Amino acid sequence: MGNCCSDVAGGQSAVGGTASYHTSSAVNAPNEAVEAFLKSRGYQGLYSQIELSLSASNLRDRDVLSKSDPMAVLYIKGRDGSLQELGRTEVVLNSLNPKWIRKYILTYQFETVQYLVFRIYDVDTQFHNIDVKVLKLEEQQFLGEATCALSQIVTKSNRSLSLDLGHGEAFSGPAHTRKFGQLTVYAEESVASKTTTELILRCSDLESKDLFSKSDPFLVISKLTETGVAVPICKTEVLKNDHSPKWKPIFLNIQLVGSKDSPLTIECFDFNSNGKHDLIGKVQKSLADLEKLHSIGMGENLFIPVSVGQNHQSKVLKSQLFVDTYSEKIQYTFLDYLAGGYELNFMVAIDFTASNGNSRLPDSLHYIDPSGRPNAYQRAILEVGGVLQFYDSDKKFPAWGFGARPIDGPVSHCFNLNGSSNYCEVDGIQGIMTAYTSALFNVSLAGPTLFGHVVTSAAFIASQSVANNERKYFILLIITDGVITDLQETKDALVSASDLPLSILIIGVGGADFKEMEILDADKGERLESSTGRVASRDIVQFVPFRDAQSGDFSIVQFTFSRTAFPIFSIHESQSKKYM
Repeated sequence: MGNCCSDVAGGQSAVGGTASYHTSSAVNAPNEAVEAFLKSRGYQGLYSQIELSLSASNLRDRDVLSKSDPMAVLYIKGRDGSLQELGRTEVVLNSLNPKWIRKYILTYQFETVQYLVFRIYDVDTQFHNIDVKVLKLEEQQFLGEATCALSQIVTKSNRSLSLDLGHGEAFSGPAHTRKFGQLTVYAEESVASKTTTELILRCSDLESKDLFSKSDPFLVISKLTETGVAVPICKTEVLKNDHSPKWKPIFLNIQLVGSKDSPLTIECFDFNSNGKHDLIGKVQKSLADLEKLHSIGMGENLFIPVSVGQNHQSKVLKSQLFVDTYSEKIQYTFLDYLAGGYELNFMVAIDFTASNGNSRLPDSLHYIDPSGRPNAYQRAILEVGGVLQFYDSDKKFPAWGFGARPIDGPVSHCFNLNGSSNYCEVDGIQGIMTAYTSALFNVSLAGPTLFGHVVTSAAFIASQSVANNERKYFILLIITDGVITDLQETKDALVSASDLPLSILIIGVGGADFKEMEILDADKGERLESSTGRVASRDIVQFVPFRDAQSGDFSIVQFTFSRTAFPIFSIHESQSKKYM
């Protein structure tokens, strides 16, 4: 084990597979390998392993004496518009209605719009004995193309989306009026990524490796790769002076292990503070084997490798490993809630206070650039709304402004962005953008900066949804350039709203001092308290300075997740049953 436990205090603690590790992984990381990769780059978010299946109907027949031999190719579109090929199906012979067997495995990420492009080709007979991976697509006949966001698929109740095949932007030539057929995409979340095994292990009659005391045993569980290399996946705590140890529960994600039948090596070591731990013995069993040991109530003898001349043998010990508890549990994910009919509803509130500067001047935060380059407010709306719009079925978004004086009226701290006095909703993200631009020409920037009114308006909509037993969760985006002047009133509104299915994302634009915003964002553990002494039931606010999000490679939404788990995914279990 080298020096993996050389830190005496930390080295005696369990690593991986603990209850806390299991809980955090269940909320944010059904795929722990992906989690490790992304977190190594300072990123944490909400993602799941997705398997895509494809079928098509009414494809064009490009062959003279037989039907087409279709193959599908999947691409993902980058932020710069470039396409990266993710995989190819097999070739289905003589079929205009193929159902491909080969699947695509993708990592779904909530906070990223993942645009997929599907292209269908008729593979010529002369290439049928060639691996599809090396086929030159330009030598095949193009049958059609379809595109969609992965979010569009997973938000369907049956996770199935039918798309009309078209000519495709990449293929020049005159437009075709005839139909190219349909492509159906079905998404299925990996069950293994959601299934966690709980184990309680103990040993009996361990041998002493210390001269004057009993051993200090701990277990290391490793999975075996195809090449036979052991990769550690978790370690138990160290139990002092114990030859019949029983360790705390271990939680293993089946996808992390590989499968229930994948071989595992369970090694028992005697802890030494110098990091050179002595092997007491080990067993090699799969999860299925451990389940069987538990069901029959029998132990498995440990063994230790020994060398006899040139031969490597195993010495069986009287020490035994027992499985006192074996259980499996499925952790429901965000996608499960979507499949159950839940949806997210997007709301936005925009700061129209005078500190933003005259919107007609280029140095204003509200300046509308004739070149089409979005200002900070527009970019925040596009990036956040661009992600959330797929999870809102009707795409009618409440939109407000605050801190401005409408024509011939007093300063308003919550006015409908569309100019209506009766309703606050606009149609789609483009509707928000149009209403925002129009409002700049119909109101006078004023002040002060107050949040309480818009928070109360959003909370009222959320409370009505609860009263109507709707399966909705609301996310309010507040974009502001300055420090609020109604801090306590805003705290009161947030504490009152903390029991509702509502989360609030505040984006600070410009160069102001946003220290008071950090107070509203209770990431440091101290929850907000109202003027009456009531403490918020949960943290519903996340604050992100726009300038910090601009400095990295992530979008605003991704940057939000890189700082902390967004409050929508930190609801207590009892609340999640009500809301998510």
